Amino acid sequence: MNPKPVRQAAVALKYDGQQAPTVSATGTDELAEEIIRIARDHGVPLYENAELAGILSRLELNDEIPETLYRVIAEILAFAFNLQGKTPADADSGSNDQD
Repeated sequence: MNPKPVRQAAVALKYDGQQAPTVSATGTDELAEEIIRIARDHGVPLYENAELAGILSRLELNDEIPETLYRVIAEILAFAFNLQGKTPADADSGSNDQD
């Protein structure tokens, strides 16, 4: 009997502006849907990439992203900050102001 294929994976990253981003939540199927719902409810930009989510979902909670992913994650973070009218330096200031 084959295991049920994963329909969806979601990974949330935390970035403090000082250290490498870390995994703050990860899940598949229903848990992934809940992670996405919470992100949307809090105005967190979403980036959809099944391959990247699959790689990141193998990490444990609070693990730093691997150095091999720094560039791609930096580009995603820069895009997310730009969408919010912020810069990565704003992560360091602890500002949570929303427009």
